[in-house]
Amino acid sequence: MSYDANNIFAKIIRGEIPGKKVHEDDQVLAIHDISAAAPVHVLVMPKGEYVSFDDFSRNASPERLAHFFKVVTEVARKTGVEKTGYRLIANHGADASQSVPHFHMHLIGGRALGGLLPDDVHER
Repeated sequence: MSYDANNIFAKIIRGEIPGKKVHEDDQVLAIHDISAAAPVHVLVMPKGEYVSFDDFSRNASPERLAHFFKVVTEVARKTGVEKTGYRLIANHGADASQSVPHFHMHLIGGRALGGLLPDDVHER
């Protein structure tokens, strides 16, 4: 998957499409997911042309990597799920159903989330 500068997250980062912001600085944007899977569902994305976690981890500077994950923990605190628990999800590629070619992490919480994967995944 190659980077598409016109993907929806790139447009949100540029301010062409609105997003309900939880955090923004010069390197990271965090917004509420419009299709929330739980009471807290925030998308945290670096401001840079990174297609996936693999791309981000290989090509971002150590400082940018550290800052990104510090922001993820800050967002967990801001949304009140750091004590009750939350799940972090980053999809990579077709098998993981990555639909937007811009690395982003889902921070999901605010209720019991159940098992890691649906039960039927073990039947394949």
